Amino acid sequence: MISVMSKNRWLLALAFLLLTLGSCKKSDSDGVVAAKTELNVSYGTAADQKLDIYLPAGRNAATTPSIILIHGGAWNSGDKSDFAGYIDTLKRRLPNYAIFNLNYRLANPPNLFPAQENDVKAAVQFITDRLAQYNVSNKMALLGVSAGAHLAMLQAYKNANSIKPKAVVDLFGPTDLVDLYNNPPNPLVPGILASVVGGTPATAATLYQQSSPVNTVSINSSPTIIFHGLQDIVVTPSQSTALRNSLSIKGVPNTLVTYPAEGHGWTGAPLTDTFDRIVAFLGTHVQ
Repeated sequence: MISVMSKNRWLLALAFLLLTLGSCKKSDSDGVVAAKTELNVSYGTAADQKLDIYLPAGRNAATTPSIILIHGGAWNSGDKSDFAGYIDTLKRRLPNYAIFNLNYRLANPPNLFPAQENDVKAAVQFITDRLAQYNVSNKMALLGVSAGAHLAMLQAYKNANSIKPKAVVDLFGPTDLVDLYNNPPNPLVPGILASVVGGTPATAATLYQQSSPVNTVSINSSPTIIFHGLQDIVVTPSQSTALRNSLSIKGVPNTLVTYPAEGHGWTGAPLTDTFDRIVAFLGTHVQ
C-alpha cells in the first residue's frame, strides 16, 4: 500500500509536471522566442559566401520582416563588417526586423562580374528557403551601399517574378554602367569598371547592359528609396536621377533624396535624416 506521505509526494510531483507542461505549451502558442545571433553562416561553398544573422526577440513567421544588407567597395573590396557600426542602430530603429548582413565573392580573378550578382541571388534564396527555420515572414527589404546598392537593385528588379523584395534602399549605387564608364566623375572609374566586368562597354556590351539597373526596371520592380550626395565624385549623381526617372516611367513608387553638400557617404545630421527616411519608407512598403 502507498503511505499517505508517499501519495502526497506523488501528487505534488504530478502537479508540478502538469504545471511545467502547461507553461511550455503557453510559451509555444504565444510564439515568444529569444533574440538570436548567428555569425558567418555559409550560404555557398566559397570562403566569402557567408552571412551574419540577427533575429529579434518575439519574432514570428506571420509578421516579422527582414532587411538584407549588402556592402559596397567597388565590387572588388569591402566586407560585411563595414556595417558593424550600424547594426545596433538598425536594431534600435527597426526592432521587429530580422537583419541579414552579406558577404559575396569580390570581383578579382577568377570571380569577375556577374559572380557578385549571382552570390546575392544565392544568399537571398538561402534565406528564403529557411524562413520557417528563422521564424520570419517573406516580407523582405534590401539595403545596399554604393556597389552593394547596385547589387541590391539588380536582385530586386531582375528577380521580381520569383523573389520580390517589398522595398529597396539604394545608397548612391551605380545604375547605368555604360554611362558611368563613358562619363566618369573621375578618371579612375573606367579602369575599375573594366577590371571587375572583364571588359569595356565596347568589348562586353551585353554584360554592361544587363548589369545596369536602369535597364532592368519593370512595372513589377520593388518600391525604391534613393539617396545621393550631390558632391559625389565616385558615382555621378545623375545615376540616381536616371534611376528615379526609369522607376517613375514604369509607375514604381520611388523617392529620391539628395544632400547638396555631401559626397560618397555622409555622417552627422544627414545620416540621421537618412535613417529617419529609411524607417518611414519601410513602414509604408514593408509592414
